[in-house]
Amino acid sequence: MSQVVAAPAPQRTRTPGPGPTGVAGWLRNTWGQPRFLFLFTLLYMAWSLAPVAIAVLFSFNSGRSRSTWQGFSLRWYWGDPNLSVWHDPRLRTALFQSLKLASLTMLIAVPLGVAFAIGLDRWRGRGSGSANFLMLFSFVTPELIMGVSLFLLFVKLLTIVRLGTNAQLLGLITFELAYPVIIVRARLLSIGKEYEEAAMDLGASPTKALRMVLLPLLLPAIFASFALVFADSIDDFIIVRYLSAGASTETIPIRIYSTVRASPTPALNALASIMLFSTIVAVTIALILYRFLTRGERRGQGLAVKDFAAQI
Repeated sequence: MSQVVAAPAPQRTRTPGPGPTGVAGWLRNTWGQPRFLFLFTLLYMAWSLAPVAIAVLFSFNSGRSRSTWQGFSLRWYWGDPNLSVWHDPRLRTALFQSLKLASLTMLIAVPLGVAFAIGLDRWRGRGSGSANFLMLFSFVTPELIMGVSLFLLFVKLLTIVRLGTNAQLLGLITFELAYPVIIVRARLLSIGKEYEEAAMDLGASPTKALRMVLLPLLLPAIFASFALVFADSIDDFIIVRYLSAGASTETIPIRIYSTVRASPTPALNALASIMLFSTIVAVTIALILYRFLTRGERRGQGLAVKDFAAQI
């Protein structure tokens, strides 16, 4: 007698209902981006940029108040015949001194830093470790100690260099030299030595390989160093303050520090805004040049990823 075996009854699968909607659902979405970090980043950016935005806003105030908005005006940039940045000799001198020191520091420190970085990268043997330590010494030394040390050096030992623009320039170059060295050395480690060796295998001399192969590959790091040195030196206070020699060598940070305790006008905000705008322009130009010079590398990386994906 045949036995009939009953088929097992199909099990019902419970379809999960819709999750919480609105803000709660957005925060609990496990497949989305980390929501808390996103909100934390926005709050941090708002907290950091809000005071700067307020200070820049009141530099366009038509009245003398730095807390009550009285209308839009360019009075404190050049409109006021006596108190604007352009017409006040003290503010104008501070602006030109800051731009001069930052530009000269950038033009001198970056080429020296590039040469220093290439020399350290090629140096092998005894003494290379000490040279690397000396390169990082100014980078890790507190700026206050650096300023006091340079002041004593120029006053007690190297008296041929008088306090003022020359001493300020030498101090800034000494302090800023480590930045291009670190940036360019990182670039050297990423590109390796294969390109130079290939150029010399094809008949190029070491000097020609350096000039025609290595330096073009280092251009992104060089432009980044220009922007960083300019942005860091234009608002330097400690070193420039210690090596200053009177009102003719005061920079924007020194003028702001000296004036803020009195009854400053929005011209002080305008002066600080000009320094901020100069830094933003320098960084933007460096970023554009960096993206322009590395477009081939990014395109090559994208093609490599596509080829890899096609082979899977």
